[in-house]
Amino acid sequence: MNIEKIMLSLESKHKGETEYLQAVHEVLSTIEQIYKEHPEFEKAKIAERLVEPDRIFTFKVPWVDDRGEIQINLGYRVQFNNAIGPYKGGLRFHSSVNLSILKFLGFEQIFKNALTTLPMGGAKGGSDFNPKGKSDAEVMRFCQAFMLELWRYIGSETDIPAGDIGVGGREIGYLYGMYRKLARVNTGVLTGKNLEFGGSLIRPEATGFGGLYFVKQMLETAGIDIKGKTIALSGFGNVAWGAASKATEMGAKVISISGPDGYIFDENGITGEKIDYLLELRATCNDIVEPYAEKFGAKFIPDRRPWELKVDIALPCATQNELDEEDAKMLVKNGVLCVGEISNMGCTPEAIEHFIEKKILYGPGKAVNAGGVATSGLEMTQNAMHISWTAEEVDKKLHQIMSDIHAQCVKYGREQDGYVNYMKGANVAGFLKVAKAMMAQGVI
Repeated sequence: MNIEKIMLSLESKHKGETEYLQAVHEVLSTIEQIYKEHPEFEKAKIAERLVEPDRIFTFKVPWVDDRGEIQINLGYRVQFNNAIGPYKGGLRFHSSVNLSILKFLGFEQIFKNALTTLPMGGAKGGSDFNPKGKSDAEVMRFCQAFMLELWRYIGSETDIPAGDIGVGGREIGYLYGMYRKLARVNTGVLTGKNLEFGGSLIRPEATGFGGLYFVKQMLETAGIDIKGKTIALSGFGNVAWGAASKATEMGAKVISISGPDGYIFDENGITGEKIDYLLELRATCNDIVEPYAEKFGAKFIPDRRPWELKVDIALPCATQNELDEEDAKMLVKNGVLCVGEISNMGCTPEAIEHFIEKKILYGPGKAVNAGGVATSGLEMTQNAMHISWTAEEVDKKLHQIMSDIHAQCVKYGREQDGYVNYMKGANVAGFLKVAKAMMAQGVI
C-alpha cells in the first residue's frame, strides 16, 4: 500500500475535503504494517476500494416556513461500505454540514461499526438545515420533505439512518412517520425512535455511558482507578449528559461543560440536578452555557475551551477537531492521565501525536463513542424480533460490547514497552474485519 500515492489521488479528486482526507490518512497510516502482512489485500486493492464511498446521494430539499416562504436546503446520504452488514450511520442537521464532513463521518463509521461486532456497515447523511430557532411545524415540514427524497434508498436491511447533531427524538419521529407513509411498512428503518414506536431504552445516553465504560477500562488496564478523578467535558447535549451521569455514578467528578460561547468551570462538580439541567439548557438557551453559571453560581469563561483546566481525564463530547495541539500540550503539562474522544475525531492529528508521544492514554472516537451506534444496533435487533428489552438488559449488552471493543484495541495496539496505542488498535481491529469480508465477497 502506497499511502502517499493514495492520498495524492484522493486530494486531486476531492479538493478541499479536509475532514475526510484527515480521517483517511489517520487510518491508512496506522494499518500500514498489518497491510504488509497480507499481500492479498494489496492484490485486491482493498485500501483503494475502501477509501471511496459506494455511492453518494445529493438532493435539494424544498420546504415552506411558517411565513409561507419557500426555503431550499441540501440533503445528503453517503453510503460508504456495507461489506459486513446494511449501511448504518446518523443524520446530521446543522448549517456546517457539507460533503467533506459527512464523508469523514461515514468513513469513521465503517470501523466503529465493525468494532461493535454487530452486522452493520458504514454510512452518514444529513443536511445544512438547522433546527435551532425553527418551530415544530417547520421542523416537521422539513423532515417530511427530506424523507420524500431519501426513502427509496433506505430500508431495514439496506440502510438504517439514526440521529446525530440536530437530529433527536422529535426529528426521528417526523422522519419515521413520513417513511412509514411512503413505504407503507412498519420496520426498524430508523433508530433513535421514541419508545412508543420501537425505540430502545437508554439510547439517548448510550454514547456517554459507553464512553465512560471504555475510559474506565483504559484506566484499569493502566492500574488506575477512575474513582475520585476530575474530568473536563466539552459540549452539553445528550453525549455530555450521558457521560456526566455515568462518570458521577463511577465516583469521578465532572467540573466542566462547554458551548459556542465558552465553558463552565464548576469546582463543586456537575451532579444531581445540575446534570438534569443540561438537557433543559440545550432546549431553552440556544446552544449557550452561560445560564448554567448564573443558575448554579459556577464560573463562566467566555470564548475559551475547558482543556486549560487541570484535570485527570479530558473527554471531548462536542464536534470534530475541538482539541488541538496547544490544548494537548496544556493538558499534558497539567498532568492529564487519559483523553477519550466521545465526539467523532475530537482531536486534531497534532494533538493525538502529542498524546501518544508522551504515552498518555488516548482513546479514539471510533472506539470510545461506539456505544451510541451499538445501542442503535440493539434497537434494530429488538425491532426485528418484535420485542423490547429492559434498560438493565440493554445496559448489560452495551457494557459487554464496550468491553469487547476495548479488548480488541488492546490486542492490536499494545506496544513492546507495554503502552497501548488505542488509535492503532482500533483502526487495525476494525480494518481487518471489513477487509476480510471484502476479500471473501470478491470484487464488487
